[in-house]
Amino acid sequence: MTKTGLILFILLISQIVLSQQKTNTLDSIVITSSRIDLPFQQNSRTIVLLTAKQIKKSTATNVVDLLQQATGIDIRRRGVKGMQADLYIRGGSFDQTLLLIDGIKVEDPQTGHHTLNIALPLSVIERIEIIKGPAARVFGQNAFTGAINIVTKKSYKKTTQLMAEAGSFGQLNGQITFADKYKKLGFLAHISKNTSDGYRFNTDFDNTNYFVKTTFNKNHLPISVLTTFSERKFGANGFYASPSYIDQYEETQASLIGISAVLHKNNIKFKPKLYWKRNQDTYVLLRKNPSVYRNLHISNKVGASVNASYKSLAGITGFGIDIAKVWLSSNNLGTRNRVKTIVFVEHRFKLLNEKLDITPGIALNYFSDFKFHAFPGLDIGYSLNEHAKIYANVGYTYRIPTYTDLYYSSPTTKGNANLKPETAISEEIGLKFYGGNNRFSITGFHRDAKDLIDYVKEYKEDKWRATNIQQLSTIGIETRFSTSFKLFDYPQQIQLGYTYLNENLKKSVVNFSRYSINSLQHHLTITYQSQLIENLSQTVVYKYAKRIKGEVYQVLDAKISYKFKRILFSLYANNILNEEYTETNLVPMPKRNFLIGIQLNF
Repeated sequence: MTKTGLILFILLISQIVLSQQKTNTLDSIVITSSRIDLPFQQNSRTIVLLTAKQIKKSTATNVVDLLQQATGIDIRRRGVKGMQADLYIRGGSFDQTLLLIDGIKVEDPQTGHHTLNIALPLSVIERIEIIKGPAARVFGQNAFTGAINIVTKKSYKKTTQLMAEAGSFGQLNGQITFADKYKKLGFLAHISKNTSDGYRFNTDFDNTNYFVKTTFNKNHLPISVLTTFSERKFGANGFYASPSYIDQYEETQASLIGISAVLHKNNIKFKPKLYWKRNQDTYVLLRKNPSVYRNLHISNKVGASVNASYKSLAGITGFGIDIAKVWLSSNNLGTRNRVKTIVFVEHRFKLLNEKLDITPGIALNYFSDFKFHAFPGLDIGYSLNEHAKIYANVGYTYRIPTYTDLYYSSPTTKGNANLKPETAISEEIGLKFYGGNNRFSITGFHRDAKDLIDYVKEYKEDKWRATNIQQLSTIGIETRFSTSFKLFDYPQQIQLGYTYLNENLKKSVVNFSRYSINSLQHHLTITYQSQLIENLSQTVVYKYAKRIKGEVYQVLDAKISYKFKRILFSLYANNILNEEYTETNLVPMPKRNFLIGIQLNF
C-alpha cells in the first residue's frame, strides 16, 4: 500500500502541474431516471455515472463485475461471469435495491436473488446511473437503499462488432453486435454466448443473451421498442443453504419487452412506457437426481407508466403514475397475484438567483395485498459557485416482502403470510466539486430501519420462520475523487473511492436468529486508466474490502488492449494477487485467472 500511495501521490502532483485541459463530458449528461430530467451536475442527490467510455476501458466483461468497481456497491458473487450475484447498496439487503432498464423497473416478486438475471451485455449500454440513498419517493417500493438504471444506447451509427474470448476454466465467449439506421428507423441488435467448465466442481455455466432495440420515427415522435432475453444454466455448488450442498443446479430465464416514447407539447414533456417482464427459475437440490427436491417459479409483470414534467415560472413540476399487475406460479410458493399503483409528484423550486434548489415530493402507493402507503421526501441543494455544490436529502422508504418471505416452505424454513413491509428513514448530506479535470465528492449518510425481516426460532429443532423483528441503524461516509491528465502526451485517469459503514443491529429477543449483518465496513477502490504508447492502453483496478464480521481481502484486476486498425486485442487478468476469499455463503471465489479476446469492428 505504501508504494501504491507514493505512485498515486506523484501522479496527482504531475496532474496539478501539467494538466490545463478542461473536460465537461459528464456535465452534459441528463439524468433520465427521475421525473424531472436534470443535468448530472445539477442534481441534489448522490448519483454516480458509469459512461460508455469508462465501460469500454474497464477490466470488466459484464455488468456484475463492472458494478463491483464502484465504491458503496457490494456485489456478492457466486461464481464468475455474473452467473449468480446479489446487489447491495450502502449495506441493506439484496431485496432492498431496485434495478431499472431505460427507466423500467425490473424487480422480481419472487426474490431479490434474481435482480441481476436480466443485466444487459456491456456492448449495448450507453451508461449506468447509480442513485444512492432513499429513492422510494422517485421509484416506489424496493428502492430502499438506492436504485440502478441501465441506459441503453441511443446512437444507431452503422457498425458491426464481432468478439471472441477464451480463457481459464475453459471459458469460451462469443458475441455479435450490429447497429444501423434507415431513414426514420434505428436498429441495434446483440447476441452472445458464454460458457465455462467451471473453476471448481459443479460451477460450469452456459449463458445466452439476446437484445434488440428499434426506434421508429426518429426525427419527429420517436418510439422505441426494446426486447431482451437472458438464459442461464449453471452448477450451483454451495450457492444456497449450506455450503455442503455441492450438487445444486439452477436454470433461469429473464426477459423484458418495453415500448417507450417522449412527447413534447409547449412546456410539458410526457414519457409513457408499456412493458412486460418475465422470469423463470428452476432449482434442483441434486443435479443428477432432480426428483429429490425441485422448485419451479414463473413470475410475470405487466405494467404501464407515464412520467411527466411541466416548466413554469414557479419551477419544474414532475408527476407520474405507474400501474402494474404481477403474477407468480410456483410449485412451492403457490399461485399469487397482486396489483400495484404508484402515483408520484414533486416540484423543484429555484431561489436566491437560482443558487438554491428545493425539491419536495411524495409517492402514494397502493398494493392489493398491502393497501395504501405514503412516502415523502425532500432534496435541497446550494451552489457555492459554478464548480461546487452542497446538498442534503431526507426520505421515508420501504420494501414489500417478496413472495419467498411470505410463502416459502422447506424442511427447515417457513415463510410468514402476515409480514409487514420494511420501512426506514434515510438522510444524507454531501459536497460535490467539479473543476476542469478534477472531480471530488464526500457524503455522510444515516438510515434507521425497522420491521426488517429476519428468520428466527425459539428452539433448535424448530423451523426458521420469517418475522418482522429486526431494527438496524446504519451510518456511513463515502468519498470519491477522479482526475485526468496527460503523461508523455497520452491521456491518464485516476479514480479513487472509499466507503465506511457502521451498522448497529438491535439485539434479537428470540433465542435463535439467522439474520446476518456482514456489510462492507471498509470499501476502497482505485482505478488507473493509462496509455503510454500509441494504440496500447491499460487499466488496473484495486479493491480492498473489510467486512463487518472481520474478513479482509484485496483483489487486483488488470486489462491491456492493443488496437490495430479495426482489430482490438485484449488481455484480462483477474485476482492477480491470488487472494483466497468469499463474498457470500462461504462460496470461494476463483484464484488468479486470465481471459484473452479479439474484437473486430466494421
